[in-house]
Amino acid sequence: MKRLSVAVLAIFILALVAGCGGGGNNTEKGEEQNSEQGIQTGTLEFRANGEDFVRKGFTSKDGWNITFDNIYINLAEVTAYQADPPYDAEEGGEVKAKTQVGLEGIHTVDLAEGGEDADPVLVGKIKDAPVGHYNALSWKMVNADQGPAKSYSLVIDGKAEKGGETIDFVIKDATEYKYTGGEYVGDERKGFVKEDKTGELEMTFHFDHIFGDAGMPADDELNTRAPGFAPFAGLAQNGKVEVSVAELKDKLDAETFNNLKHSLVTLGHVGEGHCHSEILSE
Repeated sequence: MKRLSVAVLAIFILALVAGCGGGGNNTEKGEEQNSEQGIQTGTLEFRANGEDFVRKGFTSKDGWNITFDNIYINLAEVTAYQADPPYDAEEGGEVKAKTQVGLEGIHTVDLAEGGEDADPVLVGKIKDAPVGHYNALSWKMVNADQGPAKSYSLVIDGKAEKGGETIDFVIKDATEYKYTGGEYVGDERKGFVKEDKTGELEMTFHFDHIFGDAGMPADDELNTRAPGFAPFAGLAQNGKVEVSVAELKDKLDAETFNNLKHSLVTLGHVGEGHCHSEILSE
């Protein structure tokens, strides 16, 4: 009886260890293991969305009509989770998940890519993601080593018009951030992967946090915290302004600069769902 109990205990421990191995990144090795172990899988797409603010343009809280030529963001460690319990962005902390999958490498995308009706930009996909509901998402915005956003995590390139005046602007940010959000909040639920089917998750970026929105009441918190475009227009020379966030510390008053920093650290969402956000480096 004693030998039998030891054997049963050993089998139980082995099963427990095997069960704990399902939470790693979905690398090629992991994909092979999923296939060998008979785990049901599908495809999970990761998309980045600047919404209609970016694709169609909008009017800032102070009356500037803004359009964008390019908005480059540099994404790393994009990770989806089957969180249990569901992640609470207000509490923050690490996501507790039974399963997680992540994109390898660094991905620079242009949120202004395509026409007014373009789909959110495809950042990457995992073809053999274990089935289930991916109800949490995290990513970092890091400085690019090369390409159009080199040395920055975010580059905003656009035009602003008001009262017959046009200003070309480029705003660059070298601050690095991490965003962690729970389930996507929107008109439809997202993150469901079914066997041999494709699900998707979305990283959403709210640029009205920077410029405000004339379509919202002036006393709405969005507009009271957003710098608007007027502070940037005041820096223009010969109809142009190109500036980094670091340079703006000495060019803007303290309140406006602090509001700008707040708008950038709260830029990332999951649909309308807020993220826990943090500054990694400045």
